[in-house]
Amino acid sequence: MTPAQHAFERLQAWPDLTVSPASCGTGRALRSVRDEIVHFHSDRDVDLHLTHRAIQRFQYDLSGSSAIRLVAGSRWVTVHLDCDADADLLLSLVSIALKAHQSRPAADAASGCNFHRVTVLPRTLAGEV
Repeated sequence: MTPAQHAFERLQAWPDLTVSPASCGTGRALRSVRDEIVHFHSDRDVDLHLTHRAIQRFQYDLSGSSAIRLVAGSRWVTVHLDCDADADLLLSLVSIALKAHQSRPAADAASGCNFHRVTVLPRTLAGEV
């Protein structure tokens, strides 16, 4: 079982999340009553819907993680899952996302996820030149 499959199974058991098709057309989504929270695009790549405020608050920590990719202006972050620690990170971030979306102003409309906007290289290749 891949880390993404493991994370999906754990998250779909959360009472605040339900499974649906991803609005971008690729993969499965987990959504709250209000918003899509996470898109599982492949066995390794997941897009997580944070709010602008949450990304600003955790930007230093997010940009310091080799598993996270940020796209300027996007309210989604891409998480590349290579191991169980990455899946645990995703679960923590989903918890943050759920809380952030509960207090998000209605005017803070969602943008499209990062699918096809982010290329994630395997960690073993990312450091090579």
